Amino acid sequence: MDKQTRNAIDRATQRARRLLENEFAEQLEADFDVLRSGEVAPQPSPHLNPHQVYQRRKIVAVLEHKRATGMTTAAAVADYIRDAAFTTLNRFVALKMLEARELVQECVSRGEESAGYREFCGMAPGLPLLPGGAAYRLYVESLFDELSTEVKVLFDRRDPASVLWPRRASFDGLLAILNDQDLADIWAEDETIGWFYQYFNGDDERRKMRNESQAPRNSRELAIRNQFFTPRYVVQFLTDNTLGRIWYEMRGTDTALADRCQYLVRKPGERFAPRPKKDPRDIRVLDPACGSGHFLLYAFDLFITIYEEAHADPESPASEVTGRTLAEDYPTLEALRQAIPGLVLAQNLHGVDIDPRCAQIAQLALWMRTQRAYRDFGIGRALRPQIRRSNIVVAEPLVADDQVAFDFVARLNDEELARIFNELVDALALAGDLGLLVRIESGCSQPLAPGYQHDLFTPPKERLHEALSRFAADPATRANTRRRLFAEDAAHGIGLLSIADQRYDTVLMNPPFGSGSTRAKTVFEKAYPRTKNDVYAAFVERGIDLLSPRGRLGAITSRSGFFLSRFQRWREEIVLKKAPPVVFADLGNGVLDGAMVETAAYCLEARR
Repeated sequence: MDKQTRNAIDRATQRARRLLENEFAEQLEADFDVLRSGEVAPQPSPHLNPHQVYQRRKIVAVLEHKRATGMTTAAAVADYIRDAAFTTLNRFVALKMLEARELVQECVSRGEESAGYREFCGMAPGLPLLPGGAAYRLYVESLFDELSTEVKVLFDRRDPASVLWPRRASFDGLLAILNDQDLADIWAEDETIGWFYQYFNGDDERRKMRNESQAPRNSRELAIRNQFFTPRYVVQFLTDNTLGRIWYEMRGTDTALADRCQYLVRKPGERFAPRPKKDPRDIRVLDPACGSGHFLLYAFDLFITIYEEAHADPESPASEVTGRTLAEDYPTLEALRQAIPGLVLAQNLHGVDIDPRCAQIAQLALWMRTQRAYRDFGIGRALRPQIRRSNIVVAEPLVADDQVAFDFVARLNDEELARIFNELVDALALAGDLGLLVRIESGCSQPLAPGYQHDLFTPPKERLHEALSRFAADPATRANTRRRLFAEDAAHGIGLLSIADQRYDTVLMNPPFGSGSTRAKTVFEKAYPRTKNDVYAAFVERGIDLLSPRGRLGAITSRSGFFLSRFQRWREEIVLKKAPPVVFADLGNGVLDGAMVETAAYCLEARR
């Protein structure tokens, strides 16, 4: 997108944020006796009806949950208001993008004159008589419910951030912002949602944080200070020379990616060591700081070609997942194409971030990409399999509400599994500050005690996940916000452990740079003594550790590590010793929008 278009998105995002945050702060105070100062009335006001009392209970529960992470009461209220504003804005941005892709009927572009709403009212003619826009809200929420079957993290109305809904004047104001003519051409672009995410936190907020503290003080500051959009050409350069190059070598250069990957570096007459072929389902890609998912989206594009070429290859090996080849599992190209989008999300793409908002954005972006793939394959909406799984994980502490945790552990009826759960809680204590830099797999892989009498054949991680699934499905959990928040945190913790347990053919990243959070400083420096000078160097070290033999890492970072003396150990003991560079581009200034850093983009290949 050009600068003028990005500026228009920036202005719209900031206007929408101010409108929604002011609206929701007023509602909290007027309706629920929750003040921005952090003061919360001990009991609900008598004027609330039973439904509002239930809503208030959800709000208070999430505030207590935030306070358990170390926030002050005022910070917890401010964070809740931000969450509610961000989620509301994202949902309506998503509807605009879904309209442009004809994945929903026109629903918000003309407000209550939208074709979808008029049709909805046609089925129940009395709906428009409801006061205050209630009928239109009912229609929009029905869309959310339908979409939540596949994009749950964004559209799930059980989320406490969904309690608040903008009143009529603010709602109309939000639609006016998004339907402004200056934004008319952005909705069909895949990167639009990423720019809204980028601009939600303004430059003024970043400057204020830096003025108050040289180093980020917590996970939120770390995320916001390092929120820089990766340009498309950098994404392509790094992905072409990692995932693209690996497939190029597996195919002995006989692949359509040789032409499609326009940034693939090849030398005339070059020779390279043979690379054994893999079934595409066994090729894993990880972005350990995934943001809104730009690397994963482009990798998705390459995987479509990879799957189709493997399917047509009589020498393609069997998968570790099924023990059969693609052609055996999917006898026809049509059957394969119906499966590819879901397979790529379930088997190939993995992402982690410390910002929960990234999970909303990345999962939405990847789901929309699957729908485009189905459309390109000529598969109509009625015939498309539902996308039920993706591997986008939020790295955050497991806030163990003492009573809820006690209830969960008691249900396990298994002392060893309870021990492993408690180890997981301890290992995740700084996950929100360190993300995948937390070596969670080493802290939760202790052997079972002698004489263990329970299931010896199912790994503890899987049994813990099964127990958590049962806990989450319990009607008592669904009806209780504290229990549901606990279950969601634990699910992300197990998801992070699953990602850390695997090894990857490709790791792609635009990691944070500079200082880590002050809260995690001691643990970080102990865990990464050779790369503690800068967070990005530690991410590269961690990424190399997660590579399979001859796997490739692609990163855009500050160029400083390649010449400053304080990075000597990183260069000699990490990069050159474990994964020497195979491609390097010294890019300099002005690459990352708004970041004052000279960058380099490079690819490393792990030694055998």
